[in-house]
Amino acid sequence: MKKDIHPKSYKQVVFRDMSNGHSFLSRSTASSKEMVQWEDGNEYPLIKLEISNTSHPFYTGKNMLVDTAGRIDKFRKRYAKKEPVTETETK
Repeated sequence: MKKDIHPKSYKQVVFRDMSNGHSFLSRSTASSKEMVQWEDGNEYPLIKLEISNTSHPFYTGKNMLVDTAGRIDKFRKRYAKKEPVTETETK
């Protein structure tokens, strides 16, 4: 491992999933002006998340996209090899 490549300023931070209100305490270098009181009675900076493992469809198994066939067809149509134009088609 390379030495001195990781930041030294890790601190305890509360992350909150704004879609369902789930919060967890972790270490991070992210900073925030908002503070929140955690379960242990101490105040920590609050980092707001739009989505986390408690609300992401991959982890929850809910709200899965059903249109996978449509996306595959769209991909194939976009990246399909174009047929070269022959002289008889242009006349």
